[in-house]
Amino acid sequence: MNITNLNKISDEDLLWMSVAFEEAEKSLEKNEVPVGAIITRDNRILSRGHNLPISRSDPTSHAEINAIRSASKKTRNYRLANSTLYVTLEPCVMCYGAIIHSRIARVVFGAYDSVTGSCGSCLNLSKAKCFNHYPEIIGGVMQKKCAQILTEFFKERRN
Repeated sequence: MNITNLNKISDEDLLWMSVAFEEAEKSLEKNEVPVGAIITRDNRILSRGHNLPISRSDPTSHAEINAIRSASKKTRNYRLANSTLYVTLEPCVMCYGAIIHSRIARVVFGAYDSVTGSCGSCLNLSKAKCFNHYPEIIGGVMQKKCAQILTEFFKERRN
């Protein structure tokens, strides 16, 4: 399912997704699933995060969660209103829940995730009528590049 509105993808979105991709490369260097995230507000980076569940022995240490935790500490507020989360992989249910609770305004993701994606691929929580906050969702930004790093990682792991 493609939920991208190509008219809504800006040059700024491409720039910030490339920074999130750099975070994914940090995960790869640590032998973690290569997913990276950043949170921006007012055209500035609030925080960065990448996957660390293996090295931290923490199943909640996804890139999005790490970026949200960092931004919340930095701003001294668990509400991240008027911010945008850029993440290289479609958020899972856990991460979508954190996005809702932190009131992130926009989510821009790269690769679709047909196994655990919660923004249109596996589930579409953005269409559920049970939440009190609904961020704008834009998927497929730098999709090929974001998917390729994951494909290569899992291919190497299987060998």
